[in-house]
Amino acid sequence: MPGLLVLMGSGETSPTMVEVHRAAARTLRAGARAVLLDTPYAFQENCADISARARRYFARSVGLEVEVSPAITGADWVFSGPGSPTYALDRWAGSGVAGDLRARVRARSGVTVLASAAACTAGLATVPVYEIYKVGAEPHWREGLDLLEPLGLRAVLIPHFDNAEGGTHDTRFCYLGERRLSRMERELPPGTAVLGIDEHTALVIDLHSEEVRVAGRGGLTVRLPGSVTVLPAGTRTDLAGLRRLAEGKTAGAAPAPAAPEPRAVPAEVTLEESIRSCEEAFNAAAARHDPVAAAGAVLDLEAEMVKWAADTEEDSGGVEQARELVRLLIARLGELAAASGRRSEGLTALLEPLLELRASLRESGRYDVADALRAALVRGGVAVEDTPEGSRWSLA
Repeated sequence: MPGLLVLMGSGETSPTMVEVHRAAARTLRAGARAVLLDTPYAFQENCADISARARRYFARSVGLEVEVSPAITGADWVFSGPGSPTYALDRWAGSGVAGDLRARVRARSGVTVLASAAACTAGLATVPVYEIYKVGAEPHWREGLDLLEPLGLRAVLIPHFDNAEGGTHDTRFCYLGERRLSRMERELPPGTAVLGIDEHTALVIDLHSEEVRVAGRGGLTVRLPGSVTVLPAGTRTDLAGLRRLAEGKTAGAAPAPAAPEPRAVPAEVTLEESIRSCEEAFNAAAARHDPVAAAGAVLDLEAEMVKWAADTEEDSGGVEQARELVRLLIARLGELAAASGRRSEGLTALLEPLLELRASLRESGRYDVADALRAALVRGGVAVEDTPEGSRWSLA
């Protein structure tokens, strides 16, 4: 039986964490029972949709068939992710799941993956994120699961540590910001460290060998009064070294960071970065009057939307932002292609990629975007006729 505790700052069902999940899944026996705990988001109206997307992600990207169940006794692999930490704690305490999670870590048995809100519950105290950030409650702590205590770690865990969504205001430290976190730190029991996990980053603890590694894009921050230590992605140490850091004994606390492990390119790119990159590529192609390259940028963005569609945390607007940009770029693309076609004899070479893109959109049910592309071509002077043999175009 493997023994792994994986704590993620965010991105738990996105392309950025695929390799971390796959590495954990490879430790499982054939036919292992894998359970998704939906508790943190069970109060949401779209709970069933979030679970379905998560199950698709693990099946397609990780090769793991997952069941949604409130019972984790005997499970080889357990996962829980976004939502409200306090909602999850209240229900886990009443159902026995809290004790089962502690027993798994204490017995150093099974793979336990907690991310985002669920990861927030792993320390001796928990940040009530919804209550503080969204409702305006005074900063305070709630009792946590304290899954780290059996590992000799006296700490609280804060995901989304490097969050920057606020723009004009500080949303680091799971939306607390420096002012509120500093105040809350003074209320922790003496000798308690803050373990901050950046977004799209994982802390992986092998419960048997006690090896510790930081994987993903960001880092693990060990924060104590008067000291901050950051272990970047690629760092390998052990529980003893992490304990010394959490106790403020920095001398010899951790080895020098190892060279970052090889990672697939998609694991290094967030959806926000993909949106920005595709838009820049489109603008560059448009500036040099190259509709074919511009169409390629739109296709790349569409592919990124498909990859991120299963991410349970993208309800915040990332995928919707990408959809809006696709619609905008397609409108510009049609106008660009028509304008270029009037200046060039290679109109067929320019329009065929656009018609292929439109056919692909229609096949995947994206009729609204396909219609937007057709309308843009019409405005540019190109008529499109749909026939049983496919789409045909002509100059209006």
